[in-house]
Amino acid sequence: MNLRQTITSLPRDARDTLFLLFVIVWVIAPQVPNLPVWTSLLAAGLLLWRGWLALKGRPLPGRWTVAALLVVAVAGTLFTHRTILGRDAGVTLIVVLLALKMLELRARRDAMVVFFLGFFTMLSNFFFSQSLLTAAAMLVALLGLLMALVNAHMPVGRPPLAQTFRIAGAMALLGAPIMVALFMLFPRMSPLWGMPSENLTGRSGLSGNMKIGDMAEIALDERVAIRLRFEGAPTDVPPQSMLYFRGPVMTGFDGRQWQAEPFREDSAWAARAALPANLQTSGPAVRYEVTLEPQRQPWLMVLEATPEAPQLPNMQAYMTQDLQWMTTRPITDVLRYKAVSYPEFRHGPQQSVRQLRVYTELPPGFNPRTLELAAQMRADPALANARTDVLVNAVLQRLRTGGYTYSLDPGVYGEHTADEFWFSRKEGFCEHIASAFVVLMRAMDVPSRIVTGYQGGERNPVDGYWTVRNADAHAWAEVWMEGRGWVRVDPTGAVSPGRVGAFQRLRAPQGAFAAAMGSFSPGMVQNVRAVWEAVNNSWNQWVLNYTQSRQMDLLKALGFESPSWQDLTTVLGYLIITTALGAGAWSLWERSQHDPWLRLLARTRQRLARAGLKLPDNLPPRAMAERVRAQFGAPAAALADWLLRLERLRYAREPEAELGALRSEFRSLPWPKPAKH
Repeated sequence: MNLRQTITSLPRDARDTLFLLFVIVWVIAPQVPNLPVWTSLLAAGLLLWRGWLALKGRPLPGRWTVAALLVVAVAGTLFTHRTILGRDAGVTLIVVLLALKMLELRARRDAMVVFFLGFFTMLSNFFFSQSLLTAAAMLVALLGLLMALVNAHMPVGRPPLAQTFRIAGAMALLGAPIMVALFMLFPRMSPLWGMPSENLTGRSGLSGNMKIGDMAEIALDERVAIRLRFEGAPTDVPPQSMLYFRGPVMTGFDGRQWQAEPFREDSAWAARAALPANLQTSGPAVRYEVTLEPQRQPWLMVLEATPEAPQLPNMQAYMTQDLQWMTTRPITDVLRYKAVSYPEFRHGPQQSVRQLRVYTELPPGFNPRTLELAAQMRADPALANARTDVLVNAVLQRLRTGGYTYSLDPGVYGEHTADEFWFSRKEGFCEHIASAFVVLMRAMDVPSRIVTGYQGGERNPVDGYWTVRNADAHAWAEVWMEGRGWVRVDPTGAVSPGRVGAFQRLRAPQGAFAAAMGSFSPGMVQNVRAVWEAVNNSWNQWVLNYTQSRQMDLLKALGFESPSWQDLTTVLGYLIITTALGAGAWSLWERSQHDPWLRLLARTRQRLARAGLKLPDNLPPRAMAERVRAQFGAPAAALADWLLRLERLRYAREPEAELGALRSEFRSLPWPKPAKH
């Protein structure tokens, strides 16, 4: 006997229990990456145990067993999270309670508790992710829980799942307009609206320090980091080679790792070494809107250079002296903002100042061959007293003609990273090249630093948005030049001009399936991804970014001149009242349409009661005909015959047409006269 036959032959309660278990597994499954390992294992064990009991028809465990498991669950939550409050601890506990409650599923009251726990657990998935895939999975979970709820209210017989699916689907469709109205009109009063994420682990890979070799790992991540929509004509969009999104700026170097500040114990360094931004822009402005994915970091990704603060909803931003735009708290949700940037700009001091010496420091004992190379270049008569731009061009020329290659996997570098790049390996990813370049420039006493961020982007032909991925993370250099300030120099472009000029970035090796699909239809994978990203972007723009300001715009479109959240509440209240009145009217109409045969029989009973013949509600038409003959005699023969035909109609295959005829005949029947008092 196969599994389907086994399930079909099970008793009704066992079949419904197995279906509910499947729905609960579907609800809990997306939470597994966010739960402690012991929680997932315990919940899986409890649900498998309950399924085995249902299949075998075994009795449920006693209350003491369940109580002992509850103590273990609470103790494990306290041990793992040090509390039972908060998002992570609360979700851990609710998942275990849901699984434990299945071991107490004895009566309808227990089933109701399971349903409510299931709905709450379903909603808790949105604490961790509000993506379109999560929403689609939870929509399936909603239908499953509604089907289980319908089954619980249909205890008689064995209704097929198709029938319960139709009922649950109708319930969901009826509730959809109310859900949309609440979503659009329920006041979003920040900071009460929403729940901030607690996990501040970096998602995009960019951080306040850069270890040589780390950014090559980021290049394997094809997830979207930034989406942009440029304003104006397509000709106003800067070329890909000018799309530099500025992130953390690295100054200190210990031989293996760069970080935002030098490796010093002097906490007053920042106050002494900080230089004014002195940002000067020129040329046409570029206006655009950014949708930034959660990166768990405070950096705002904007194009170089952005003099004015981006327009942020319910958040403040500030610019550091090295042109980094940052927020006052980590970005833990999808964030949309507008910005204005100027690709042509200058910044930093125009004349040499004492603080610039910080940008020429190198750790002692590292990269001796690079230091020797710098001394040799400085000893060259052509470079001895040369300006900084001449030194930069000389180093870039060495990169172009020295046999250096751009590689995603150059191997693990040792202690002297710059020496290995310049003299032995001669290959590397962007951070290897930028780091070796800055070390050589500093060795020649040129103030230099590293800037990390993103470079490039691709236009989605479906919705017109530009997409920047984590794989587009990039590192470049800035050198200080007399009279010009800090100047961007991208040494990767000297090694691989296509990376910056034509956006020919390195890609991770494809799997067997992706390679087969690419060889079968080269454009199909790109087209499918473009469509999916356009759909996902629409979800971000219209659902996740439906903010309070957009609610106010909706009220303005409805005629409110200066709307407020009180106006939102008023509109929502009127809508709820109108919906309630409409639902009440529909309920009365639906009740009047319920079983027209019974309605006609009830009207007959009422008509006979007015004539003095009161009959019980449970009396069938045949018995009513006998009472009519006994009470009124021969004049009521037509009425008695009509009642007999009404009874036969109850069991007819197609009663609709004959019922209309009987209803018409009802009005012309010779009804007995009401009794006189």
